[in-house]
Amino acid sequence: MIRPSRRRLGLATILAASLAAAGCGTAGPGSGGSGSESATAWILTGTNGAPFQASFDAWNKAHPDEQIKVQAFENDAYKQKIRTAVGAGQAPTLIYGWAGGVLKSYVDAQAVDDLTTTVEPGVTARFLPSVTDVGRIGGKLYAVPNNGVKPALIYYNKDLFQKIGAQPPTTWDELMALVPRFTAAGIAPITVSGQDKWPLLMWEEYLVDRIGGPDVMKRILANEPNAWSDPAVIRANTMIQQLVDAGGFVNGFSSISTKSGADVALLYTGKAAMSLNLPSAYQTIQAGDPAFVSGGKLGYAPFPTVTDGKGDPKDVVGNPSNYWSISAKATAAEKKVALDYLKDGLATDAYSDGLLKVGLVPPAGGIEGKLAASADSAYLDVIYQSAQQAPSFQLSWDQALSPTQGDAVLTNLQQVFLKQITPEQFSANMNKTLGS
Repeated sequence: MIRPSRRRLGLATILAASLAAAGCGTAGPGSGGSGSESATAWILTGTNGAPFQASFDAWNKAHPDEQIKVQAFENDAYKQKIRTAVGAGQAPTLIYGWAGGVLKSYVDAQAVDDLTTTVEPGVTARFLPSVTDVGRIGGKLYAVPNNGVKPALIYYNKDLFQKIGAQPPTTWDELMALVPRFTAAGIAPITVSGQDKWPLLMWEEYLVDRIGGPDVMKRILANEPNAWSDPAVIRANTMIQQLVDAGGFVNGFSSISTKSGADVALLYTGKAAMSLNLPSAYQTIQAGDPAFVSGGKLGYAPFPTVTDGKGDPKDVVGNPSNYWSISAKATAAEKKVALDYLKDGLATDAYSDGLLKVGLVPPAGGIEGKLAASADSAYLDVIYQSAQQAPSFQLSWDQALSPTQGDAVLTNLQQVFLKQITPEQFSANMNKTLGS
C-alpha cells in the first residue's frame, strides 16, 4: 500500500503534468489559496450549469456578506483544470466532482475536508441514501450530491424505427440484427461521440455488467491482480469490435464531438437511429428541436440484455449525481460560506425545480408530486424509476477509477473502438495500471 505522503506527492505530480498537457491556468482570485474572503465555485457550461448558476445567483442576492464567485468551464477542460488546481493547492472553495476514485485521490492527498460532522444529518437527509453514499470514502462523508441522477439509456428515433418496421432492441442479438436493416435503409444505426472518449465508456460499462455482473468492476476497483483480464471484459470488448465491424456506429464517429451536441443532432435530424447516452442527450434535443420531444418522436429504453449474462437487466451505469466537496486549502471564512450554502442553499424547492426545468431528476426522495407536475413527467419518471429500482448503479469508470487508471481506460477503450488494439491487449494494458 502506498503511504499517504507518497500518494499526495503522486497526485500533485500527475496533476501538474495534466496542466502542462492541457495548457490550463490555475485558479484566479478568490481561489482556496488566494486569501480572499469570498468563496468560489467552478461549474460546467451548458444546460447542466443553468441550475447551479441560478442557485448561486439566488444565494448571493440573499447573502450580501457571504458571496460565492462562480466560473464556468466546458466539461472535458474542467476535468483537467480541477485536478490540476487541487494538486497545486489552488482549488475553488467548492469543488464540483463525480466522487469515486478521483474523490479518493483528493482524500488521500488531504485536499478536501471531512464533512461528516458538519453537514450530517441535516443536509444528507434530503437526498437518496444510495446517492449520498457515493460521496463517502472510508465511511466518512467528503462530498454532497448537487445534481440530477443520470442513468444512461438508449435514446432512439421512433420515426426511423417505424420506417424499417422495428422495435427498440431488448437483447444484444436483436441490436446486432437491426444494424444491417438500418444501414440498408441509409440510416446510421448508432451515433456516438468517439472524439471525447468518455461516451464510449457506457458501451463497455453496460456490456461488462450485463455479462459478468457488478462484481467484475468491484474486483477491478479492489485492484485484484489481472482483474482486467476477467472473461466479461474481454467478451465485452470483443462484442464492441463486432458491432464496429458490422457498421453499427455512424461513419466517422471518432471525429464526432459531444461538446457541440453534434452526436445527438444526428438522432433528431434523422441521420442515426439510436444513441446510448446520459440525460444530457434529452436536454440537447430539447434545446435543438423541442418539437421532436413534444411530437412524441423520441423514445428511450434500457440497455439490452446479453444471452447467458449474469448481470441484472435493471442494473444501470452513469452518474448517480455530481457532488460538492470543500477544499481543505480554503480559508476559514471561505469554508464557512461554503458550509452555509450547503446547509441552506442546496436542495431547496427552487433548486429542485431548476433541475426539473432542464430535464434532470433531483437525487431526493418524495419528489413524485414534482415529477408528475412537470411537462416532462413521462421521461423524468423513467429516469427516476431507473435509478430507484437499480440493484446496481455503477459510476462512470473514468471517475470511479483512480485518475491514472481513468485516463488509461479512456485511451485504451478508444483504441478498441478504432480496432487499433485487441480486447486482450486492452486487458493487458489496463492490468498494468492496477494499484496506480
